[in-house]
Amino acid sequence: MFEGLKQWAEEIVADYGYIGIFIVSFTEAIIQPVPPDPFITGGTAFGLVPVKSALVATAGSVSGGVVAYILGKFLGEPIFLKLFKKKWYEKGEILFRKYGIWAVIIAGITPIPFKAICWLAGIFEMPILGFILGAILGRLPRFLIMAYFGKFLSGL
Repeated sequence: MFEGLKQWAEEIVADYGYIGIFIVSFTEAIIQPVPPDPFITGGTAFGLVPVKSALVATAGSVSGGVVAYILGKFLGEPIFLKLFKKKWYEKGEILFRKYGIWAVIIAGITPIPFKAICWLAGIFEMPILGFILGAILGRLPRFLIMAYFGKFLSGL
């Protein structure tokens, strides 16, 4: 089974490389459920440059996050509640009221659904520059860790 996963990851990297990492990171920040982490790790395990992979993933994730922010701002709460659970809305509101930019940073680093936070940042009208800064500060360290983890795995 591991051999099949290894082959699949190699094919993704060979076929799409950095563009694939960008696309997965971009779409994950808006709506799709597959996180970019395994693609970053797989990419660097099979030869992509760790820093470049992390920067590409961060650019994709932040760009997608801005799209989600705009969707949240203009489509608002009703659409969010159709796409995500009500508990995420309630928890997100508390998180934003209490922590502001730190909510975005924390969501960027942790398994908290980043896409939900991006939408909520728009809904709660967080200043866009603060959102972008928080997204970069949260996503880049996470993606660097994933990228260097893949590089580590390539040496095993």
